[in-house]
Amino acid sequence: MTANVTELLGVAHAAAAAGAAVLAGRPVGADAAGSVGVANLGLVNKGDAGDWVTAFDVAAENAVRDVITSARPHDTITGEEHGTTVPESPSGYRWSIDPLDGTTNFIRNIVYYATSVAVADADGVWLAGVVNAPALGRIYSAARGRGAWLEEKGQRTQLSGPLLGRTGLIVASGFSYDPATRTEQFSGLGSLMEGFADLRRLGSAALDLCLVADGTHDAFGERGLNEHDYAAGALIAEEAGCWVRRPRLTSPLDGGPTDADRLEAWTCAGTLELSGKFPL
Repeated sequence: MTANVTELLGVAHAAAAAGAAVLAGRPVGADAAGSVGVANLGLVNKGDAGDWVTAFDVAAENAVRDVITSARPHDTITGEEHGTTVPESPSGYRWSIDPLDGTTNFIRNIVYYATSVAVADADGVWLAGVVNAPALGRIYSAARGRGAWLEEKGQRTQLSGPLLGRTGLIVASGFSYDPATRTEQFSGLGSLMEGFADLRRLGSAALDLCLVADGTHDAFGERGLNEHDYAAGALIAEEAGCWVRRPRLTSPLDGGPTDADRLEAWTCAGTLELSGKFPL
């Protein structure tokens, strides 16, 4: 069962919009500071300090899955909250979804969070992706060979990555919840910062990659991401003309990756001239 990228992108837009609509229902003023906020958000800790899941994560993933399953019932879906679902007669296409990338931001009412939806073919080639950030009012999207786009305030703009040769370069990154990995990340921060004027840490890898695509960041590099964190954002950056490095990890369909492998792997994006700035 084949599908063209335009069809897949349409499904990705609809699915990401469904997830973002759930996130947009966040109670005004709810946060993690008091019992009212916790009750409203359905807050649960996943086990690592700062690694939270809310009722909104689960509801948004359900909404995303409903759209995909309705449109393409034979596609496989890998999601952050519900794992991998393989239909009886799989089409070969697989969706990687993060219903709420930036959960801690969402809890604390920091606007950098989004629903991320991407789809790959049977060979693992990413074909379409959408990152819908409801609090920012931005929808980033890309289809392979069709470019990357931003929809904001009723306008649609094609993205072309960071400006070449500008001074005061900014790199975006993030830090692991795993204490040992985080210690290594901090110790290597000086080397990572060489050639850059400043660092940004926004708390959403999907949006960090999109901000490379739109030229806000000059580069992004982070260790330890899950596939659903970068699947859509990496394609968007790539289609904007950026250099992108995805982790080479075992697919979820094959039971991977291990935590150890994931925590060692880098996801990076930027201009080609900055590609040598990141560890291999």
